[in-house]
Amino acid sequence: MDAISGAISGIPVIGIVWQLIGYLVAAVTNPTISGQVLFFATPLILGAMCGIMNERSGVVNIGIEGMMLMSAFFAFLGAGVAAQIMPSQPWPIFGITIPLLIGVLVAILTGMAVSVLHAWLAITVRADQIISGTIINIFAGGLTGYLHALIVTPNPGLGGAIFASWDPPQALLDIPVLGWFVNAVLAHGPIAITSLITVAVLQILLFRSRWGLRTRAVGEHPKAAETVGIDVIRTRYRNVILGGIFAGLAGAFLTLESQGHFQLGLTAGRGFIALAAVIVGRWTPLGALAAALLFAATDALRIAIGIAPPTGDLGTVFNVIPAQFYQALPYIVTIVVLAGFVGRSVAPAAVGQPYAKEART
Repeated sequence: MDAISGAISGIPVIGIVWQLIGYLVAAVTNPTISGQVLFFATPLILGAMCGIMNERSGVVNIGIEGMMLMSAFFAFLGAGVAAQIMPSQPWPIFGITIPLLIGVLVAILTGMAVSVLHAWLAITVRADQIISGTIINIFAGGLTGYLHALIVTPNPGLGGAIFASWDPPQALLDIPVLGWFVNAVLAHGPIAITSLITVAVLQILLFRSRWGLRTRAVGEHPKAAETVGIDVIRTRYRNVILGGIFAGLAGAFLTLESQGHFQLGLTAGRGFIALAAVIVGRWTPLGALAAALLFAATDALRIAIGIAPPTGDLGTVFNVIPAQFYQALPYIVTIVVLAGFVGRSVAPAAVGQPYAKEART
């Protein structure tokens, strides 16, 4: 087998592709690398769930980026202030502390508050929903930048605590296949694990519950939905506001489970990649999960190249490529994959269309 692999590797071009496939397989099976995929995918998954909640009920939300950024800042600020007022010892599970829980709560409330603004503009005012989302993104960038300079910069000791990842027993990790799965899926913090639970619950509710049927009806045929007694306006408001919970959790992950600090532009386009995951996933939670994992895998590949760079001809090729290319790879892959799905993924029929109740005579 090694002789065959060596022979194929020696063929020009085809050999490079063969080595690349082998390197990718090795990276996926490496517990250190595979465990990074869900870590990078968590904010994308939660952001995508926010997008699905909005768009399945007929409201476009490109303001997920701004919602995540605002939630990340106020989660960091809330946890930091709470830690100074009420310092506490971490619990044995996930290193949970009261300040961290307060930070998560603040993030969720922030995401919901910004979602209320978006719902009011998109549903009540019936403003252009693209413009509404853009306003939120611009406002979030300006407000967090101002507050960062006003509050965080003069207080460098603010924050710093993060949730701990679950450390599985080594005996469990040594079990073939199961150990790899546990490390890749469960050896994470509480928000990352919650993102997977959220996908499963939302998939079931969206396609196997009365709420899901009403949500999809409002997003496809709002007038027909209203004729059978569904309150379209209330359903859209409820779903947009509930979607803010997921954007809030995504922001909380960035500052309370991933980094432990806040920096300007922390989201770095993750909200837009989450929207791409919604489209590629065909507006289904499981599909969006798969797309988010695909996009996050490119980030994990960057880590793999840094930890265990390829050798041979493939290593020579990788050394020629500038390091900035690997940093931009998630965005490049997102654009390429999204371009391939444009026109193939069919959005809910009424998405982006303002709705007004018919006047009663």
